[in-house]
Amino acid sequence: MSTYRFSFPTPIHFGAGTRNMVKAHLQGQKFSKPLIVTDRGIAGLPLFQEWVKSLAPLNVTVFSEIWGNPVKSQVTAGVNAFKSHHADCIIGIGGGAALDVAKAIALMATHEGDLFDYEDEKPGAREIHDPIPYWIALPTTSGTGSEVGRSAVISDDKTHIKKIIFSPKLLAKTVFADPEWTTGLPAPITAATGMDALTHCVEAYLAKGYHPLCDGIALEGIRLASQFLVKAVNNPNDIEARSGMMMSSMMGAIAFQKGLGIVHSTAHALGTVNDLHHGLANALMIDHALKFNAAAVPERFKTMAQVVGLSDATPQGFLRWLDDLKKQIKIQPNLAAVKVTPAHLDELVRVATEDSCHLNNPIPVTSADFKKIFVEAMGS
Repeated sequence: MSTYRFSFPTPIHFGAGTRNMVKAHLQGQKFSKPLIVTDRGIAGLPLFQEWVKSLAPLNVTVFSEIWGNPVKSQVTAGVNAFKSHHADCIIGIGGGAALDVAKAIALMATHEGDLFDYEDEKPGAREIHDPIPYWIALPTTSGTGSEVGRSAVISDDKTHIKKIIFSPKLLAKTVFADPEWTTGLPAPITAATGMDALTHCVEAYLAKGYHPLCDGIALEGIRLASQFLVKAVNNPNDIEARSGMMMSSMMGAIAFQKGLGIVHSTAHALGTVNDLHHGLANALMIDHALKFNAAAVPERFKTMAQVVGLSDATPQGFLRWLDDLKKQIKIQPNLAAVKVTPAHLDELVRVATEDSCHLNNPIPVTSADFKKIFVEAMGS
């Protein structure tokens, strides 16, 4: 496969083998002491360990104390690792959790106070005013698209409530998007992260507001996911499919600067209350939540149906396609299958209602609406 270079606005090196460009890139920028930020799972992989050795003579140290949904204490530990190593740059490698923690470490390496002092839209939030360390991103999943995002989502250790730190200054300086990193992903992770990418594209396209640039990117991301997600799940070494999903993931993250919506509010609630994987939460909720939007923006659903090649280009046709896609990639049938029970309902509704994502939904959402959606998604 050929490699390509894009700037949108982050410089992106895209294609199989681009991970091998990192050493020369950092040396060209006169860096010599990178801190690699990754998760426990990636750190144990032979491919990762071989790649770290290939970075010699760079003086590398690895921080890998990241697992699950990222929390503030992981960021604090990473900042300590950065300072102990006297690092001069950061390499973020992994899925959304590792890349979000890498951004937050870069921020707090040069800024005072508490991480959540910089929470987006918090009254009296501190300004991100100083330069942050040079950092580059290497995604190993095709889901969040965090490698091209300008926000970090980090949870409070005690409450598990997700906080969003947002600034264009958090953008990676360069991205090395190598689909070969994703070939070892288990099918369930490929499915869940792929549905995350698709959800970003769908919700960005449906979000209220005028942003034709994001709309166009979102639609192409939807098309790529419709073409390649099932192939990537069923044929994990299919580089064309892995590349298509990695591009869909990045396009979703670029597009959702326009906004997200009701699906993400329900998914954030499931992450907070039930510690559910974010991609899986989106996958479980997308068709149930989007039914609420169908009557409000039917023409947008029609366009999405056309983009994925449906003869039944209606909102109902698109929702049926989503349901069928989930079955093909073996997403669990309902919330009950992942141990979400009616006992969780009130807290799920509360957290979803307080979540900011649904403020960009094409139609307003009430607590009663959320309750109805969660009850339906729980199944019998």
